[in-house]
Amino acid sequence: MEHRELMNRFTYHAPKEGQPEKYEAMRAEALKLAELVNDSCPESREKSLALTKLDEVVFWANAAIARRG
Repeated sequence: MEHRELMNRFTYHAPKEGQPEKYEAMRAEALKLAELVNDSCPESREKSLALTKLDEVVFWANAAIARRG
């Protein structure tokens, strides 16, 4: 892996203009889905994993915005 890619992955990226709004939009939509999953699914390992994966979706989407956007 190139040093440039390591720097991109492992250094802080201060928000650029317009990025905080994208982060908030991503979180707001994920919250809607999280509430649907929470209300619709019985307490279970599967529900827990679904919510964990949704956390990951938000994390990686926001990382894409921060690192590439």
